[in-house]
Amino acid sequence: MQGPDPRNPFPMAGFPQVCFIKNVVSNPQIEIGDYSYYDDPDGAENFERNVLYLFPFIGDRLVIGKFCALARGVKFIMNGANHKLSGFSTYPFQIFGGGWERHAPAADEFPYKGDTRIGHDVWIGYDSLIMPGVQIGHGAIVSSRSVVTRDVPPYCIVGGNPAAPLKRRFADEVVARLLQVAWWDWPVEKIGRHLAAIMAADIDALERCAAED
Repeated sequence: MQGPDPRNPFPMAGFPQVCFIKNVVSNPQIEIGDYSYYDDPDGAENFERNVLYLFPFIGDRLVIGKFCALARGVKFIMNGANHKLSGFSTYPFQIFGGGWERHAPAADEFPYKGDTRIGHDVWIGYDSLIMPGVQIGHGAIVSSRSVVTRDVPPYCIVGGNPAAPLKRRFADEVVARLLQVAWWDWPVEKIGRHLAAIMAADIDALERCAAED
């Protein structure tokens, strides 16, 4: 069971609103794993327009793992959106020139949260907004129209504005074993052979699959 070709941007024939976005992203500051898709009838191949304020002179990155499902309207705010906060005004006078550029703040005066990282097998719901520097763990779920302002643990469901934990998908002991199995790193042929176990909720069976060559 080889599965779909991860190099095909539109793996569902006749249904171009679903796109394996690794194949259509050109910005070197965006890294996306195989099989992660974006679903948008208004042009899923234009996913980069949803990554906002990602500037090369800042150098932060958006990293999305493998087998992630991103619903229509998901957006990522990157560090370039930040304004200086330590003075009385947050207005970016310096960008308009006319002599104001002489008052440009130093780079270290802007808030900087680091890279934004989405783990493997993460589902992000419709119209969700991910803020700069957020880390979303493997297997997490972000409910529709959430605003994620802080890190999300693996296999946790979050929702709201700001997003807060709603429930853990599995017990902590099961989560630890799932992270050890890391099925998303298996060869694709092995994943295909064991889809039934991956899609079920029997950690013992999944561990037996992991032990196979």
